[in-house]
Amino acid sequence: MAVLEVKNIRKSFGKTNVLKGVSFSLEKGQVLAIIGSSGSGKTTLLRCLNFLETPDVGEIWVDGKLLRSGSEKLSEQQVRENRLHFGLVFQNFNLFPQYNVLKNVMLAPQLLKKGTAKELEERAKQLLDQVGLSEKLDSYPYQLSGGQQQRVAIARALALSPQVLCFDEPTSALDPELTGEVLRVIRGLKNADSTMTVVTHEMEFARSVADVVMYMADGVIEEIGTPEQVFGNPQSEKTKAFLRGAHEKF
Repeated sequence: MAVLEVKNIRKSFGKTNVLKGVSFSLEKGQVLAIIGSSGSGKTTLLRCLNFLETPDVGEIWVDGKLLRSGSEKLSEQQVRENRLHFGLVFQNFNLFPQYNVLKNVMLAPQLLKKGTAKELEERAKQLLDQVGLSEKLDSYPYQLSGGQQQRVAIARALALSPQVLCFDEPTSALDPELTGEVLRVIRGLKNADSTMTVVTHEMEFARSVADVVMYMADGVIEEIGTPEQVFGNPQSEKTKAFLRGAHEKF
């Protein structure tokens, strides 16, 4: 059974149709890389998955459970519960500046009473060790590099043990050296059998880490398949043009 099933998601803002019927599924442990030009609908899709936007039409299923059907009105409690199935790592880290690294990772599980203070601290330290930041527990966000802040954000997203971890261009705010350290952490999560959806402009990362690559254009899935299929033998003229442009740019 698929961990995540997305069926016919549509979303408009006013008269602008941003998502025009997006459907896909992910098995446990798979990594989906979503690529495409700005304005293709990638981030809006991720925001719909994380209940930050309400789709006009469509369904979202996790582990066989229907979480969202169309634009139905959900209570705040339902939205909070449904969000727990997903962990989201933003482009710009979004750490709490008033808390140190350890507290940033512990905060959400603490608020949701997911264990004793000792258990939550041990779990947070384990996750920070996993992302290579054991020595930064007492540091504050302003004392960290961008790459370190993003790694804290990844540990924070993992703290609630989500079924699906979502990344929204996690390296777009970083220079090339810091990009490498964040991508290494994401590669490590793949080895740990995490199910991930990664919106990325890093083509080599998508080629080498993803199990499935999805190219979006104008609010639809223009092409989807293995990295070998999408990068090695694209069928769509739009995909071919995008990959040519990406190759020339980078």
